[in-house]
Amino acid sequence: MDTEPGTIAARVRTVLDEIHRAAIRAGRAPDAIQLVAVSKTVCVERLREAVDAGIRHVGENRLQEALLKIESLGRDGVVWHFIGALQRRKVKSVVGRFETIHSVDSLALAEEIDRRAQDAGLRQRVLLEVNLGGEIRKNGFEPAALLAALPALNGLESLDVHGLMAIPPPSSTAEEARPYFRRLRELGQTLTAHGCGNINMQELSMGMSHDYQVAVEEGATYVRVGTAIFGARND
Repeated sequence: MDTEPGTIAARVRTVLDEIHRAAIRAGRAPDAIQLVAVSKTVCVERLREAVDAGIRHVGENRLQEALLKIESLGRDGVVWHFIGALQRRKVKSVVGRFETIHSVDSLALAEEIDRRAQDAGLRQRVLLEVNLGGEIRKNGFEPAALLAALPALNGLESLDVHGLMAIPPPSSTAEEARPYFRRLRELGQTLTAHGCGNINMQELSMGMSHDYQVAVEEGATYVRVGTAIFGARND
């Protein structure tokens, strides 16, 4: 494997090593954390380099771009995640094509995914997006609203809820994101304590290129890393 400094392979190795060290600092098992390489605007050739370097989980924000990459790279050894904002009119095209949808931000969207999954004869694995900072322009359940929505979510038989996802408000340092990561972990614990029925809160999708080490220390099971692997995007 080419691990010359600055290559995608070298960056993948650096990120994996830092995830390992962060997990050890927190007393966690490093293999409890999955690195999701965020490949928005990344060409197939560069994404293939990352897969060759050991990336197994790939996160895409845009449906049409994702479908082209799935067609080119296939599913053998690659687990595809949908991590972008999802419009209800596109749900039919997303359900069943991605192992996990990270961005279920409302009960209405959850119900649409459930309906489409039922039509397709499958169960769709999802995470519930939480708006931790109460940001007006950001999607996601308010924490209190999520607690109130649990009974309805639990009744969606074709929806396989496995945890929570969040993007903290913008910050200048990784440490500023720590309270939000901690709050997401605690919210998952609170929801579990209230009784989630068939809903599973074991997964926490949080942390990106600038703060994923802190996220791991606070309990992330998925970290979504793009820039630290592929470099700055031109979008």
